[in-house]
Amino acid sequence: MTLSDGEESQSLIIDKTRTQYGTVQQSQDGGHDFRGQNKDLYSQVQQIQDKELNIKVYKRRWYILFVYGMMAMTQCAVWNTFSPISAVGERVFGWDTAGLSLLTNWGPISYLLGTFAFSWILDVKGLRPACVLSAFLVAAGTGLRCITSKSSVATPLIHFGQFLNGLAGPIAMGAPPSLSAEWFPPEQRTTATAIATVTNTLGLAVSFLLGPYLVPEQKFHQNRTEALNSSLQLLDSYGVLLSASNVSNSSSPEYDVPAERDSVMRYMYYSFGFSGFCFLLFFTYFPSKPPLPPSPTASLVRLDFKLGILKLLGNRTFWLICFIYGLSMGILGCFNGVLDVNLKDHNISQTEAAWLGFYGVVGTCVACIVVARGADIFAKHMKWILIALYIVGGGCFLLFTLALISVVPDTDAVIYSTYIIANVFLGGASPLFFEMACEVTYPVAEGVTNLVLTLVNNIAGLLFLCVQLLPIGTMWENWCLVGSVFLCLPVLLLLKERYNRLDIDIVVEEKHSNDEDGE
Repeated sequence: MTLSDGEESQSLIIDKTRTQYGTVQQSQDGGHDFRGQNKDLYSQVQQIQDKELNIKVYKRRWYILFVYGMMAMTQCAVWNTFSPISAVGERVFGWDTAGLSLLTNWGPISYLLGTFAFSWILDVKGLRPACVLSAFLVAAGTGLRCITSKSSVATPLIHFGQFLNGLAGPIAMGAPPSLSAEWFPPEQRTTATAIATVTNTLGLAVSFLLGPYLVPEQKFHQNRTEALNSSLQLLDSYGVLLSASNVSNSSSPEYDVPAERDSVMRYMYYSFGFSGFCFLLFFTYFPSKPPLPPSPTASLVRLDFKLGILKLLGNRTFWLICFIYGLSMGILGCFNGVLDVNLKDHNISQTEAAWLGFYGVVGTCVACIVVARGADIFAKHMKWILIALYIVGGGCFLLFTLALISVVPDTDAVIYSTYIIANVFLGGASPLFFEMACEVTYPVAEGVTNLVLTLVNNIAGLLFLCVQLLPIGTMWENWCLVGSVFLCLPVLLLLKERYNRLDIDIVVEEKHSNDEDGE
């Protein structure tokens, strides 16, 4: 593949009219003084200043982000392949509810098993090997699903394929900060992280719309438009199978199972073809980093993998971030995943719950990019942005919960607006946590930091789902979510903001700017 050699050569000198980076401790001569804050960071500033450093921002960074986004979206869509077509899967392969649930659960199971291995690959070998391997696992997993449709053979192959696809999850979910650090300048890092994060979430929407469209229930007279409409009735916001009790009714209509089998296999072929295409894109051109760094800190070697893990273990601020992100976002993700089950006891239909979740996902995707761009423009204010997001989001979820028990009016307008607004504000916080974790742990590698962060998120989500197995109703889920958000607020206030990486970038660029002015 031949790419244009046109590059965008930019100076990282801060545009004071556009970007507000806040303040760093000043020395008497007006420059930044790190010596009283962190000797390691001061030595890194000296290291950069003692050598001639060329900074360049390449246009191809957007292509790199696009290719990564394709893989992240595909991995999520493949993970959620069978939830939207569960009724067809039951007839074609003879699966039961437990088997269908296991297909979905391979995602977090594989994530837990593969996190530290992929952290090591990302840290030691680089972005390209980690992403190429992940894309290969997705392609291999989808390839196994194409071998046969004979149930006795296809079922274990499909399960193993889902397991392989799940192993790519740590890179699909946790690598965005590494990519943005290697390819994007400081004033675009959070935005790039948000875009890469959003693409993974979009995979859910793709699977829920594409799956039922390509694999409709064959009732002999059902057209594709009806299939697409039915797909939205099975949609929830985070990819967990909605209750299938309404998929088939007591009249047990006849289905053309051979035709359904053919459509399932056709879907498998399409998935494999697209996954293979994504792998080829990575294999053909996807360098770990550009020839010249986009920022001063991108030119510095991060800590050794083992030393980085040890540094994380002793970093109190990082674990506070893990607690906030893991508890609130882990519960939020699983709460949205079982939204239909939660609302069923409150006379809200499955279709209404599906649309509610769909709007929540769309709002979250838009909010991630908008909030991230704002954090790039008004840098060094992430903590207060997060506090504002949590106050509004938590307040909306509180009103949503009170509406369910009729303390406040339980109209559709109240339920829809509070749920969607809450998801917009809380969902938009994710990229800020990623970037804040990178800042407080620098010079620990971004990949190691964020894969551990997302691991905590997955553990919290699994614990939330385990409690659901207890016969205690569903109302507790709403109070649990509200409690987790407001419990995190005082912890957010305890956070001491440190921008280790950004401070170095600012100091080096201001020194470079002053030197040029002196000439």
